[in-house]
Amino acid sequence: MAVLFVLFAALQFNDPDPYFWIMLYLYAAYLCVNRFRGKYQPRAYALAILVYTTYAVYLFFDKNGVLSWLTNHHAESLVTTMKAEKPWIEESREFGGLMIMIISIGLNWIIKPKNERIP
Repeated sequence: MAVLFVLFAALQFNDPDPYFWIMLYLYAAYLCVNRFRGKYQPRAYALAILVYTTYAVYLFFDKNGVLSWLTNHHAESLVTTMKAEKPWIEESREFGGLMIMIISIGLNWIIKPKNERIP
């Protein structure tokens, strides 16, 4: 997942807010790399999940968010064009990225081998 998160971060340069998303993806990559190296960081996982979940909830209920995409725009395709011409599509895509990070970091937090050390 760390490799994917670094790739996702690299793809953010054409985004309207690239530095914010690059930071989010690189932090998720950092946590995955440390997890791979055997470092268990429950506080870092909790912080990441708190931040990502808070922003995901915001994107879900925002006037141009996921709920709007589902109800007002009949869940139109998110992959028709990569241009952010429709804000509900952009926010729904961002929500999806956050969900991928939340699930990945959540699994890193929950699945802990017995011989791992806690820094």
